[in-house]
Amino acid sequence: MTNVDIVFRYAEQPNEAGVFALAGTREVYGIRQLSFDREAKTVRVEYDATRLNASVVAGLLRRAGMDLTEQVSLIPPPVPAAAAAIPAQSPAPAAKA
Repeated sequence: MTNVDIVFRYAEQPNEAGVFALAGTREVYGIRQLSFDREAKTVRVEYDATRLNASVVAGLLRRAGMDLTEQVSLIPPPVPAAAAAIPAQSPAPAAKA
């Protein structure tokens, strides 16, 4: 079993029928957990990658009534090499009066 997390952003909060349909997706063999972040409008799905893949998970959510807009990357973008090479500057010494 290989557990994988995937995050999708959605356009609108699911209605009552959509919430019940999403509860049904939890019964799909391989879906381990669904969690929502209402402020960020994202849904995180933990699934077994030996049973399902990202497109199948997205299809399950769409069939349950979710209006998915994009898949959110869980890996932060790399720091540009130029920014990483600049050393921190020390403050200038105070002038004597």
